[in-house]
Amino acid sequence: MKESIEGIERFVSPGKGRGLRVTKPFKVGELLFASLPYTYVLTASERGSNCEFCFTRKEGLAKCGKCKKALYCNVKCQKGDWAMHKLECGAMIAYGENWCPSESVRLVARIIAKQKAQKERSTSEKLLLIGELESHIDDVDIEKREMNEGDIASLHQFYSKNLDFPSKTALLTLFSQVNCNGFTVEDEELSKMGSAVYPDVALVNHSCCPNVIVTYKGNVAEVRAVQDMTPGEEVFTSYIDLLYPTADRNQRLRDAYYFTCDCKECKTKSKDKLKLKVRKRNKPPGPEEISSMMRYARNTIKEFRSAKQIAEKHQKTPGELMEMCQLSLDKMGEVFEDSNVYMLHMMYQAMGVCLYMGDWDEAIRYGEKVLKPYSILYPPYSMNVASMYLKLGRLYLGLERKLSGIDALKKAMAIMEVAHGKDHQYLIELRKEIEMQK
Repeated sequence: MKESIEGIERFVSPGKGRGLRVTKPFKVGELLFASLPYTYVLTASERGSNCEFCFTRKEGLAKCGKCKKALYCNVKCQKGDWAMHKLECGAMIAYGENWCPSESVRLVARIIAKQKAQKERSTSEKLLLIGELESHIDDVDIEKREMNEGDIASLHQFYSKNLDFPSKTALLTLFSQVNCNGFTVEDEELSKMGSAVYPDVALVNHSCCPNVIVTYKGNVAEVRAVQDMTPGEEVFTSYIDLLYPTADRNQRLRDAYYFTCDCKECKTKSKDKLKLKVRKRNKPPGPEEISSMMRYARNTIKEFRSAKQIAEKHQKTPGELMEMCQLSLDKMGEVFEDSNVYMLHMMYQAMGVCLYMGDWDEAIRYGEKVLKPYSILYPPYSMNVASMYLKLGRLYLGLERKLSGIDALKKAMAIMEVAHGKDHQYLIELRKEIEMQK
């Protein structure tokens, strides 16, 4: 039986298809609704610090007695996860280090298992059934289809002992649905904890001027207002990083979600000039020089992403990554101001490499350069800004710069009280962190 969510209704959004709108007023920071995941997986690298079942971050987690890989808060969490973990437990033992399905494969396996066991509509499907998720299967290009076929092969390799699979056509559709509608579950510093599918939350359409933000309490998605909302107003979140200029944002949306945004910001491009700020020189750079440098910047971002993946496989050192960052910053800096978004992107990457290398002073230097432009270029109550305040605050405290640290953490807290709610565990921990410094 179809359920409802108080204050929210599903409707047909002109030009967008299905969507959600509010039926009562909501104030900034107010919770519109929360949703349990239909299915979810903890990222493998987070094992050891987060519970496999509830995503709680704590010490002293207990290992699964069989595979010794999955960890849990207690017996209750372990029992709660067994229906899904048993799909993987035996294969993890059998394959050892060679057990390597992607998170998309793991999610699809769990969806198949849940659909077989499920007798009625789940609490994650109050407004939209899992099977009704948009797949854009007809829009998938050859490259993505080949990736999906590779995932199907991986699904058969790692899960054939525990699952009966539907047809290849059905599997291609299911992988497309997961890829279009999956959510990355992140912590307060925007570090990835896992992936999940939330059918009801997937109904929220995109805008580069969002009026809600999706954050997480464990593995539960919470949708909160970041603007005051009036009855009849459509609910919009952002599917992508809003730092980048209009052309880049829409390219990302077309590549991942098969549409172009027509929000106010995309029509007016009001922040594009600021985002693409050019360095003042005696002889200003011409249009061709600027276009050439933008192409270089976009290619460098792609190359660095690939290099990071290589580094994770121990084929590139942090020092080599740092050199890539510095070389690209030097080259782009000949044309772009430090506040240009392509410069900010590489500075953020450089900060991450410095943190990995334990060079805290240099990490702070990059973080401070990034923070002010972030505060201007991102919309209000952005977790990108809050996470930067958090990182800097904790770095300051680590270097015994107490006043700077407390100030940064308080600024992070002001944003997080809206984005996460004042009673969230992250806020409780953050208040204790600040109190300990007094």
